[in-house]
Amino acid sequence: MNKDEIARMRAEFKPKSWDQIKANDSWSVFKIMSEVVDGYETLAKIGPCVAVFGSARTKMGDEYYQTAEEVAYLLTKKGFGIITGGGPGVMEAANKGAHIAGGKSVGLNISLPFEQVANSYIDPDKLIKFDYFFTRKLMFMRYSQGYIVLPGGFGTLDELFEAITLIQTDKLVNFPIVMINKDYWSGLIDWIHERLLKEGNISTGDLKIFQLVDTVEEAVKVIEDFYTKYSLKPNF
Repeated sequence: MNKDEIARMRAEFKPKSWDQIKANDSWSVFKIMSEVVDGYETLAKIGPCVAVFGSARTKMGDEYYQTAEEVAYLLTKKGFGIITGGGPGVMEAANKGAHIAGGKSVGLNISLPFEQVANSYIDPDKLIKFDYFFTRKLMFMRYSQGYIVLPGGFGTLDELFEAITLIQTDKLVNFPIVMINKDYWSGLIDWIHERLLKEGNISTGDLKIFQLVDTVEEAVKVIEDFYTKYSLKPNF
């Protein structure tokens, strides 16, 4: 489905009536339950993994694609599994790195109007499909022991700030969040300092929830140091 077809589909969208919404909600409960159970049963068997996020639009040959592949490869060689959103771009690159390294390559794919197709580097028994973003995000939060965040768009920012918020409010066990490429993220970080922190909407300690690095080696070291500090063991 191309961009014009997606735009036409959205233009033709008709809002549901309140009765339709209520009926749909009732049936959705069963689908939600099945996604949660399937996710729990599959991911609980895999062991400690690091989630890698970034743009689905990143092309092979792009520097961010290469970075994602390298960081996933190095983390896998350290014994960690890799979890991605299962699609193309940075997600594909990270799954590829894990696959080449001979490690665990997990994909949490999501059904979208433009049909996100799962990439071919996910282990066949570790591909889980979701209809709901919130159940998919639950799996990332529950079964990731670290986040690697590469340049991306709204979806990447959504995952990033969800994790930061849950750690800030003690609703999620603390784990390392590593943002790669200082040049890309610097404008956002400056705004956080100049607006959120200066106006008292966050505290200084909240800025320690995430770390900003420039190289894959630095990113891997942050994850390794966390595991060493808390005596956690990867998938050796």
